[in-house]
Amino acid sequence: MTTTALHHDHPENATEFVANDARAHWHDQSLWFVRSKRDKAAATLPEWETLRQRASEIKLHTMSRLADYLEEFERNATKLGAVVHWARTTAEHNQIVYDIIQRHQTTKVVKSKSMLTEECHLNPFLERHGVEVVDTDLGEWIVQLRNEPPSHIVMPAIHIKREEIGELFNKHLGTDAGATDPPYLVNAARDELRRKFLNAGVGITGVNFAIAETGGFVVCTNEGNADLGVSLPKVHIACMGIEKLIPRAKDMGVFLRLLARSATGQPITTYSSHFHGPVAGGELHIVLVDNGRSDILGSPDFRRSLNCIRCGACMNTCPVYRRSGGHSYETTIPGPIGSILAPSRDAATHYSLPFACSLCGSCSDVCPVKIDLHTQLLTWRREIAVRGYLPWTKRMSMKFARVLLGNTWLFTTAGKVGRWLVPKLPRFMIYNRFNAWGKQRDLPAMPKQSFRELYQQRKKKS
Repeated sequence: MTTTALHHDHPENATEFVANDARAHWHDQSLWFVRSKRDKAAATLPEWETLRQRASEIKLHTMSRLADYLEEFERNATKLGAVVHWARTTAEHNQIVYDIIQRHQTTKVVKSKSMLTEECHLNPFLERHGVEVVDTDLGEWIVQLRNEPPSHIVMPAIHIKREEIGELFNKHLGTDAGATDPPYLVNAARDELRRKFLNAGVGITGVNFAIAETGGFVVCTNEGNADLGVSLPKVHIACMGIEKLIPRAKDMGVFLRLLARSATGQPITTYSSHFHGPVAGGELHIVLVDNGRSDILGSPDFRRSLNCIRCGACMNTCPVYRRSGGHSYETTIPGPIGSILAPSRDAATHYSLPFACSLCGSCSDVCPVKIDLHTQLLTWRREIAVRGYLPWTKRMSMKFARVLLGNTWLFTTAGKVGRWLVPKLPRFMIYNRFNAWGKQRDLPAMPKQSFRELYQQRKKKS
């Protein structure tokens, strides 16, 4: 089997991002700042590791009985007056949402943050059918105005500087040219978005957690836009991946204590809104989406990836994501978790993502539900090779490395020659277009002795 013509190459995309050195370093530092806040927030809870373990166990239990809990959720949500829809694919999801909008004869929709609707490409689908969709989360709205996808699941506009936002708002909202003051820009956005809220006929939200026991669900935001978006329009459509389920209401306390601390270092999101049935005189539609999740659930190697609560902590800590930007992944969920989920749906297209990883294990260390992220990424590398999607350059280099590392004499001889020869070579012979590794790196100074020689020398002294 050979690699298909349609593929996304993370290294090529990352090269474009790091070409702007100042932006790459700023992006790296901004995300590490958030990761540092996560560590401080976690340190305030002596029971932090207990919460992580508990959350992991709850999710593993839920996934082991997912069909039963989904049916329980549907029964209880229906009793509360909600209408539950089932969608196997993104196309079915989009059609269900459009049919509801069409039935209410509106062309204006407001939407709070929902990575599922991004996954389903709902916005362009509705726009093609004459529906105006406005993302009301500020970061989401900024990238929407720029005709870009989010680059992060929690901070969708983290890659954009305030100067660029000022230019964008000047163009679309008529704000003062050159304005970069955050309160001024936020107030301009708030005024515009309020008009959108007042004119909308339907409000769409995502779902952070759905509770099988009650038939209700929780939406977490920091801006209150989800609450406005579903309290002014009388029709609320909640779009939810089937993995967002938890069994009982009392389990919510575990996840709410973990989510915001892991995502942004906050004790809790500003708004954690619970929805149980429609508002008086209104409608609540819940769209449950599979879109490949059942296939992942059936995989012993990768089913734990469905535990993800979309906090983004793995992205904030990942040295590759921080230095390559979210858009380089060309998938709805970037970073370590996205590098597992994307190949699970289409390995031929996303074959390069499991290699966008240093295997440092930091992602697994910070994951609030203890997903073994780096282990799954390593497993995907093997799977990519088995399926025949690995480029010939990697295959040949690995074969060469296997021969070199498998022969003691060859390895030690190559080391001696390298330590003697490399310092004598002119720079252009080492750092050139054939050395992709050296584009942004310099080799360390060559040691005079190998580790093996030092070990033998010290062994004799002792």
